[in-house]
Amino acid sequence: MEPSGKYFANLLYEGYSCENQAAEPDYSTAKILGIDYAMQGMAVFSEKVETEEAGFFRKNEKRLAREQRKLSRCVRGSHNYELQKKKVARCHEKIRNQRRDHLHKLSRKIADGYDAAAVEDIDMKAMGQCLHFGKSVQDNGYGLFREMLDYKLAWKGKKMVKVDRFFPSSKKCCKCGRIKKELKLSERVYHCVCGNKMDRDRNAAINIREEARRMLTA
Repeated sequence: MEPSGKYFANLLYEGYSCENQAAEPDYSTAKILGIDYAMQGMAVFSEKVETEEAGFFRKNEKRLAREQRKLSRCVRGSHNYELQKKKVARCHEKIRNQRRDHLHKLSRKIADGYDAAAVEDIDMKAMGQCLHFGKSVQDNGYGLFREMLDYKLAWKGKKMVKVDRFFPSSKKCCKCGRIKKELKLSERVYHCVCGNKMDRDRNAAINIREEARRMLTA
């Protein structure tokens, strides 16, 4: 039973995938999507992908805080306490379900529309702890998104490429290849002496895409 009071049943079965397996493409010209993790909006892509804002926790934060305050005023173990506890659990459940629905739709769209996807092999748990970004990392569900995209690509015989976390995707210019020695996190626009000026996360996503292409054709 869930904390919200609902019951669920899990069924396992053995069978064959009904997905159409894609033929191995020529990766030198294949449609590859580069994906860079972003604090705001979960991810930035190497090209435009229509997606909704993913800040479900932030949108429901006030309601959740209100229900949690009510819970704190209840006598622990009382009937009212147990009822309010379920209300808080239902708030968490709604946020979780909204997030999963959004990520399922987005990952399916990418798996259907691209030959491969490329991400950085970053440790989300370590990022949340070390950089004090816990709530944002927890909120946007990037780790869950990667898992969903990985298995949906696999269903179709397509690939998820993980680029080394030390690859300088943010510091490298996607136009000329120059690498900056320093790039502060506060610098949200990438500037290069070659004249390239763009959002730093999109610059990184393009670099991730091209590094994945190099890896696939090596």
